[in-house]
Amino acid sequence: MTTYKEAGVDIEAADKAVENIKGFVKKTFNSNVLTNLGSFGACYKFPKNDYESPILVSSADGVGTKLKIAFLSKNHKTIGQCLINHCVNDILVMGAKPLFFLDYYATGKLENDVFEEVVSGLSKACVENSCALIGGETAEMPGFYGEDEYDLCGTIIGVVDEKNLLSKRKVENEDILIGLPSTGLHTNGYSLARKVLLEKYDINEYIPSIDSKLSESLLAVHKSYLPVMEEILTEDWLVGLSHITGGGLIGNTKRIIDKNQTLDIDWNKWEWPSIFKLIQDSGNVPTDDMQNSFNLGIGMVMIVKKSHIEDAKKYLQSKNQEYHIIGKVV
Repeated sequence: MTTYKEAGVDIEAADKAVENIKGFVKKTFNSNVLTNLGSFGACYKFPKNDYESPILVSSADGVGTKLKIAFLSKNHKTIGQCLINHCVNDILVMGAKPLFFLDYYATGKLENDVFEEVVSGLSKACVENSCALIGGETAEMPGFYGEDEYDLCGTIIGVVDEKNLLSKRKVENEDILIGLPSTGLHTNGYSLARKVLLEKYDINEYIPSIDSKLSESLLAVHKSYLPVMEEILTEDWLVGLSHITGGGLIGNTKRIIDKNQTLDIDWNKWEWPSIFKLIQDSGNVPTDDMQNSFNLGIGMVMIVKKSHIEDAKKYLQSKNQEYHIIGKVV
């Protein structure tokens, strides 16, 4: 006789793991959350009276092979934050603010300590972004993943009033590009970074040129731009936002301009953070490839009407937000 537990799935351990994270998850709840963790479906009361013509905005994503850095360094505290903030930024560029999030965590053997670290990060970022972590899936799949490995992804749902959809605003020639600094690689380019860096350095090695351990730099939390941007999402001088992920600054920002427009970017307007210089030097990576693979220190691009550039600068200064005027639309 063979039991499910002997096959590699421990239901009792999984139940205990879920019980252990309820405290983290409940910190993210608000009055609109109508179900507890563990329900078949998660229920959220939509605040319809807060909007004239509400549009739901959704996005699903993961953190790519940044997970491999967490596995190697045995540090899982920031991965959850990176996932939430990445997804928040993806709906932010539509003008939306988050309502709730559903996560998916899958592993070959559920390790409670690791699972709790990941969920604590999800919870922390949800609280910071006023987003309820209302449910998800935890899957134990023996034989499917490598030892001590897991996958993490999720779906975010947000809302914006139809009149404030950023995608409806028209980007015109001579509109100005303002770059907001990133905190590092965020969640893109890790396959290239791992290939060139881990052939040369140990994951926990201190590297003078970046003034940190390699793992610390590579696991830096993906920045959420919601706290900086939420007050000006309805300003008509803000005509576009671009989240700089895979594809780099040009590849992502071209997605929000017309096909007959292009970007005039002055790459000398900001300095690459040291981690990107280390990647390029370690692998002799061509500059074009760096520009197409990484954010290179710019995590979000604002497109602002030329006539209102001073308004944008004044606002960012009031938020103590560093910025760079990096070019224009032509």
